[in-house]
Amino acid sequence: MALGDTYATLAELKDRLNTDKPAHDDELKLALESASRSIEKHLGGRQFNDAVTASARRYYPLHSRLVFVDDFHELSTLVVKSDTAEDGTYATTIDASEYQAEPLDGIHAGLPGWPFWMIRLVGDELFLNTRRPSVQVTARWGWSAVPAPVKEATLALAVENFKMKFAPFGVAGMTEFGTVRVRENPKIARMVEDYQIDKVMVA
Repeated sequence: MALGDTYATLAELKDRLNTDKPAHDDELKLALESASRSIEKHLGGRQFNDAVTASARRYYPLHSRLVFVDDFHELSTLVVKSDTAEDGTYATTIDASEYQAEPLDGIHAGLPGWPFWMIRLVGDELFLNTRRPSVQVTARWGWSAVPAPVKEATLALAVENFKMKFAPFGVAGMTEFGTVRVRENPKIARMVEDYQIDKVMVA
């Protein structure tokens, strides 16, 4: 699944609802879309799909040896550049021997399968702390696969959102956005709490 796709499929949601009828497919797709975006928002913007191809993004380093970046999961396409001239050109490509991607080996809290979200310089190179974003990272952003708890939370939230359509008076339990938010369902929130960006960053 590409970035921006839902974290579960229409077929998976219909199986959860024990239906194969197409009558409500459009509403089910909207429920999945709403659930997926709600989970991202609840988790600080973290996206769990795969960008498929690498692209460049710019960052301000935390300090001269460390920069936090968006999640990426592939090292073969990783390119780190620095704007040493402070002119926004990123003319200096940092050799792979000069940095390491973390968490090391994609292991976080003792569990494998995590993407990388930090780049730490371990050689002579240093990042500049300037008014400009001095680091450019080209990577394949996202996760290699949607984590099982995220998929399960998406399905559970999508079911709730879909069922709101048939609630008494058509509005029972609705928020001002017309959907149930993750934080309003403690069970769903617990499913994905380990993926909070702020929680991960300080771990």
